[in-house]
Amino acid sequence: MDLGLKDRVYLVTGATRGLGNATARALVADGAKVVVTGRDEKRAAEAAAELGAHAVGVAVDNADPGAPARLIATARERFGGFDGILISVGGPPPGHVADSTDEQWTSAFESVFLGAVRLARAAAEELTEGGVIGFVLSGSVYEPITGLTISNGLRPGLAGFAKSLANELGPRGIRVVGLLPGRIDTDRVRELDALSADPEATRAGHEARIPLRRYGSPEEFGRSAAFLLSPAASFLTGVMLPVDGGARHGF
Repeated sequence: MDLGLKDRVYLVTGATRGLGNATARALVADGAKVVVTGRDEKRAAEAAAELGAHAVGVAVDNADPGAPARLIATARERFGGFDGILISVGGPPPGHVADSTDEQWTSAFESVFLGAVRLARAAAEELTEGGVIGFVLSGSVYEPITGLTISNGLRPGLAGFAKSLANELGPRGIRVVGLLPGRIDTDRVRELDALSADPEATRAGHEARIPLRRYGSPEEFGRSAAFLLSPAASFLTGVMLPVDGGARHGF
């Protein structure tokens, strides 16, 4: 199946590792061009170099109000514009209600929520019919995850924003989609498992509750994201797709 990605251009934030990086790889593998970002200049450049000539790296923080303008300018200068964006950002620090400080909430709000809103608004102003805005969210959109209080508070609100944006941009032919990763075998998830007294038992417990009985790979997530961002998914908007091995049982 041809996803129609050849020569299309995407901005992918948080793409130096994890889910953003896996998505950038999947997009490039199918012929797309990408602008990838990360907070560290060296890592952003290295990630782009690994992707080849159809990628450029930019060091930006999603929380920076100037980030959207820099990314859009880079896409114009390097590729003549862009066709879509995937907004991904590293998760807030783990913790429970009593452990989470005002400073942690403020920092996470700036990067996870407000930074994503700014990027989406800026992209919406530039995109034309056939464009797409994607958000990497979390299964906590539906159900809170123990020990991730800040993420549980912010991700559902961002999903609501994405759905509102889908309604507003639909008449212009611009799609808005969300991806809800479950237990994907990334550094972030392994770090969360390692917080328990017995990481192996914790992983086994999670796997037992997943119908496919395993964690997903970053590559599997990347392919799912590439499809949602592609013209092949042209009649999908406002959807929140769980990529979780069936853990949500289709909800």
